[in-house]
Amino acid sequence: MEVTDHSKQSNLDPDAIAVKEKQEWVKQIRLKFCIRPEFEITKKMIFADGTLNQDYFRPPKGAKQEEARKWTDVEKNLLIEGIEKYGIGHFGEISKELLPKWSTNDLRVKCIRLIGRQNLQLYKDWKGNAEDIAREYEFNKQVGLKYGAWKQGVLVYDDDGNVEKALIEYHTKT
Repeated sequence: MEVTDHSKQSNLDPDAIAVKEKQEWVKQIRLKFCIRPEFEITKKMIFADGTLNQDYFRPPKGAKQEEARKWTDVEKNLLIEGIEKYGIGHFGEISKELLPKWSTNDLRVKCIRLIGRQNLQLYKDWKGNAEDIAREYEFNKQVGLKYGAWKQGVLVYDDDGNVEKALIEYHTKT
């Protein structure tokens, strides 16, 4: 592996030097592990200097772009209906019966937004109607705001364990 000549970079700050060194390391790793003689196509992915061939990763000309889908109130209500019938975590059943255009992962992410909790583990098999879901969302938001763990509309765990403690306490009461 090449050793970086720091004298050429003396006018750069230490953070910039570290970034440059990391970029060089990545290039060397790409050259060492990504180009495989037995797979001709790998030679087109990376240039001789270790940089990526961006054109290789672009969609082919004329490729049809996937149509953006909008989540509607009707679909939201169907997801709530599915949660009430099957419970959280049963997104395969919900997708199959009520929302076939949406994958199980799509529905999991939509449920995260509905409940307001990034981790749905404590909700496994939980069944609730729209009112129950709204109450859970408000509780999660309250805990998140209290502990500074309300990020992008969902509750995330904090490093001190306060969120987890509040959730366990809440879920053992209900």
